[in-house]
Amino acid sequence: MEVILKRDIPSLGYATDIVKVRDGYGRNYLIPQGIAILATEANRKMNAETLKQKAFKEDKIRNEAEALVKKLENITVKIGAKVASTGKIFGSVNSLQIAEALKAQFNYDVDRKKIHLDGDSVKEVGEYQAKVMLHKGVSVMVNFEVFAE
Repeated sequence: MEVILKRDIPSLGYATDIVKVRDGYGRNYLIPQGIAILATEANRKMNAETLKQKAFKEDKIRNEAEALVKKLENITVKIGAKVASTGKIFGSVNSLQIAEALKAQFNYDVDRKKIHLDGDSVKEVGEYQAKVMLHKGVSVMVNFEVFAE
């Protein structure tokens, strides 16, 4: 029996895969649990259309991410912080401040969860880099400078 999976199953396959399973497993477990549907001709066509639309959306998102990479490559984000006389920052600079500075200075909206620093945060004045993961396989190193206010 062939079924189309609705969600990922570690030992069987990924969502939208057409897999061959034993009749009892498909009829008594996968289909009643809503994990899979029978791979009829109509369901195969619907699955093919879903895959085509998903690929189109992925391609569009990837192209937008690559365009943003080109814009982010050569910029330096400036972040002001209150500094003690020793050069240490009161508090720290983290991905949230970098995301807010990108939005304020360059009007690029980047989710703070996609910004990764070496270590957790920056605690001194200077120039640093942060890795911005925009999409699967699409990332860019963004330069940022922390200065005393």
